[in-house]
Amino acid sequence: MASLPPIDSPKGVTGAGAFNARVAGDKDPAHFDYLLRIGDDALVLGQRLSEWCGHGPALEVDISLANLALDLVGQATLLLNEAGDGDKLAFHRDVLDFKNCLLVEQPNGDFAQTMARHLLYTTWQHMLLQRLTQSSDKFLSEFAHKAVKEVAYHRELAAEWTVRLGDGTDESTRRMAEGLEWCWRFVPELFEVDETLQWVIDLGIAPDAREFEAEYRSAIGAVLTEAQLEQPADQRPILGGRRGHHSEHLGHLLAVMQFLPRTYPDATW
Repeated sequence: MASLPPIDSPKGVTGAGAFNARVAGDKDPAHFDYLLRIGDDALVLGQRLSEWCGHGPALEVDISLANLALDLVGQATLLLNEAGDGDKLAFHRDVLDFKNCLLVEQPNGDFAQTMARHLLYTTWQHMLLQRLTQSSDKFLSEFAHKAVKEVAYHRELAAEWTVRLGDGTDESTRRMAEGLEWCWRFVPELFEVDETLQWVIDLGIAPDAREFEAEYRSAIGAVLTEAQLEQPADQRPILGGRRGHHSEHLGHLLAVMQFLPRTYPDATW
């Protein structure tokens, strides 16, 4: 087997990734990185959805989005605590140390764009978790068995709203189509496999998302067909989130999310 990929190694790392390395301790760096990837996805998307609290289009929807956010933050808490000090990882890392995919950090936009983002991400997340139940890592297998039930509901809700808005009024159809168009360029990153991810795939820790890409695209296509929507044209893929290359949107999100713990680092609750 090839030597371990030189990513965020706990020894001798400086600059971007140094904070992650300190928190990782002696943990296998590729395994640690994978926990961050799926943990950061959940944390960032949970924070995004929480921004709807008090602003939903109806009271029932407002409560529903808040519950989705709580599910995701709960998942992030488990994953980041398994990686190290969950609070430090969530609130004291800089933007370059985050490993989430670019899709989850995209702005909410209107309600249709939020549902488009949620459909595209949670369909992938659900398929990933289904396979992660077979992980060689006991924690991840047990985590996936629990989280897959939550995410199944997320996926179903996003699909229902996509159909309702897509096959609704002229305005709702337009907004849903525009939301999908905005988010579509970030889908290829969900199936990107770099050296670090290949390492944990080879160890049986993580599933290979490329193996269910056709199933994913078929599932999304089925929802769009029911919604009477055209699938967006393929665009130049936007990649880099897994390597810490993020859009400006993540920095603004973290400024809000991390303000209190960074301002009062010694506070206890």
